[in-house]
Amino acid sequence: MKAMRQSELSSEWATLAEAALAARAHAYAPYSHFAVGAALRDEDGRIHTGCNIENASYGLTVCAERVAIWGAVADGTLAFKALAVASATGAMPCGACRQVMAEFAPDMPVLVVDGQGQAWMTSVGELLPSSFSQAQLTNEA
Repeated sequence: MKAMRQSELSSEWATLAEAALAARAHAYAPYSHFAVGAALRDEDGRIHTGCNIENASYGLTVCAERVAIWGAVADGTLAFKALAVASATGAMPCGACRQVMAEFAPDMPVLVVDGQGQAWMTSVGELLPSSFSQAQLTNEA
C-alpha cells in the first residue's frame, strides 16, 4: 500500500477521488454518523457512485462500495477499472466489500482518501489475498 497526498494524484485519480468525496454528502448514516462515499470507474470511463446507507436493523446497512458496484451492475456494467473510497478517516473497505470487489475485478486498483488530504493506493488483491472465487465452486479447483 502506498501513502501519498491527494494533491499528488493524477488527474484521472483526482477526478475519481472527488466523485467519492462528493458521494459522501449523500450518505444516510443517522446511527454511526460515519459517512462514506465511493466512485467506481468502468471500462468505458463512466463513473458510478455510491454512499453508505444505514438501517435501524443494523444488519441491513449497506456500504458505499457495494452500493456503487451494485448500481453499476444494475446499469448493465460488469467490467471495472478503478475504485475510490472516501471517509473522514481514510477507512479501508470492509471484508464484505472486499469480497464483492473480488467478484467483479480481482486486480482492480483501489484508492482510499480521507478528509484531510491523505490518500492510500492499494488493490483488491492486496486487500483480499486468496479470495473466495467462482473457481472454487467447480470440481476443477
